[in-house]
Amino acid sequence: MRKLFLVISIILFNAYPNFGQAYETSAKYAIVMDYETGTVLYEKNADQQMVPSSMTKLMTAYVAFERLQNSMLKLDDEFTVSEKAWRKGGSKMFLRHTERVTIDELLNGIIVQSGNDACITLAEGISSSEAEFAKLMNKTAKKIGLTNSNFVNSTGWPDKFHYMSARDLAILSRQLIKKFPEYYHYFAKQVYKYSNIKQSNRNTLLFRDVGVDGLKTGHTEDGGYGIAVSGKSGDSRVIVVVNGLDDDGSRADEAERLLSYGFRGFENKSLFKAGQVLDTAQVWQGEADSVSLSIKEDVNLIIPKLSLSDIKVDLSYKSPIASPIKKGDEVGEVIVKVPNMDSHKYTLVASEDVKKAGAFNIFVSNIKKMLMKN
Repeated sequence: MRKLFLVISIILFNAYPNFGQAYETSAKYAIVMDYETGTVLYEKNADQQMVPSSMTKLMTAYVAFERLQNSMLKLDDEFTVSEKAWRKGGSKMFLRHTERVTIDELLNGIIVQSGNDACITLAEGISSSEAEFAKLMNKTAKKIGLTNSNFVNSTGWPDKFHYMSARDLAILSRQLIKKFPEYYHYFAKQVYKYSNIKQSNRNTLLFRDVGVDGLKTGHTEDGGYGIAVSGKSGDSRVIVVVNGLDDDGSRADEAERLLSYGFRGFENKSLFKAGQVLDTAQVWQGEADSVSLSIKEDVNLIIPKLSLSDIKVDLSYKSPIASPIKKGDEVGEVIVKVPNMDSHKYTLVASEDVKKAGAFNIFVSNIKKMLMKN
């Protein structure tokens, strides 16, 4: 029996014109991610280690949210402000030495006011020290799949051993939204007042009507201006991370531009439904000469509208397929190829049973094949 490797290309879409060159950004590091699927819609230096600055505080908040959700902590639990926390420079919540502060207040101070003093107070309250809390941050980072991050503090204070990648920040942002919906409202607060000092959220996109409801800005001299931001438009949620920009205005404008690109440049398409027949294959020594082949699972993908030429589906299997065949037997792969994006692979299965032919029918079939060759 001679085995054939069959590849069939099906043009699915050519519905959108090519609007020009690939998207460009002035950010040194950038990534745009679809929240629902985790599909990366755009990236630039997304896996390079960078200075995360105060975007680090997303991990500090994640560790606290996890303990709140597991009932290890309560929002009205109180931690004492140490001298280290009180003396810490940079952005502040303006805590006072030795005062006791609730976790709810600290979360507002960390997320809205970007307070380094609030971060250290929370870190020391959860762990024995900020250094021990950083170990917890690293352990948590590995658990949720961050591969280019290392934390040495809870604040994002500059340190050559403290870094993240844009992709890791996008993954962390997605996990924060997905795992802790009951706490995500902190990121949408525009203003928070503590000890009669009112501070506005540094995420200025919250003040623009662009659908943004989080997450966190960052700025240091070494890292430049950055932001991890998320917003909704209709049923779509997009996450954007940019870093390495020159000023606050550029940070906000570039994040908004990338967010808009994510909303208008892509849409969720249902390509196939589970059980949908895609092809018919020849059968070797079966009671039937052919068997229909179908896709095992639903296929829903984020499809680019911009810079789109076509989307192809390759069916890969060996033909003819030897009998007996049972419905649901895996016979090959369905490979969906999206231009400028990663390919996606799905399982191709037999749609029905095909019994092995009897000895006489196999004999007749072999004679026919011999006659055809002659």
